[in-house]
Amino acid sequence: MSEVQIIPDGVGFILPIPIYTSTRIGSMRGKDGEQFVIVAGLDSDLVAQLKERSLDETDEEIQHNTSDRQRFGEGSYEEWYTKDRVPFALVEKTSGKLAGLAWFGPKPLGRKSLKHLSEEERTQDERTMDADNWHTIVYRSYRPFRGTGLMKPFVRFCMDTYCSIYPHANIWAGIYADNPASHALSEGLGFTVLETASDAASHETVMVWYANK
Repeated sequence: MSEVQIIPDGVGFILPIPIYTSTRIGSMRGKDGEQFVIVAGLDSDLVAQLKERSLDETDEEIQHNTSDRQRFGEGSYEEWYTKDRVPFALVEKTSGKLAGLAWFGPKPLGRKSLKHLSEEERTQDERTMDADNWHTIVYRSYRPFRGTGLMKPFVRFCMDTYCSIYPHANIWAGIYADNPASHALSEGLGFTVLETASDAASHETVMVWYANK
């Protein structure tokens, strides 16, 4: 069985990426030879798939470990996009299915996930709340591609791409304490737990990666 391979396309993109626009930035070969493409930005088809997957009640990992039902399923993708988010997608080449997702954007260190924010907190402009150049990283893996060894190289490629644009950004991830797979992935990417920013009440662990470490 071969290793996962990523081949950058050498095609750049300009921020902000227009909404409902995808730019191919790489290709990926899975361990069993399956082919994927990596895109920056989500076109309308990928947004529709994201909404569908976020509402999938049979996917317990998405429903239990994320706020995506509120964020994308019941909420507005357009509103989310105004927060300067930069999404990347891993897409199966033959079927066009959304296999994985990662996104980045400015967000104050330790700010709670959507399901734990009050209505007032949700209206706050995160871009005006942070003086230390913190950016969030969020990632998702979808069935039937979950657990196939694709996410670590995919997320690493996306992170390297994002950090080439924002070289001084400190990156943090908020991970539910009972999500060991996500914790292990962040740890494998070089993140470490920051206890002072973690929140026992919401069972969220904050893991950080420093640009100048």
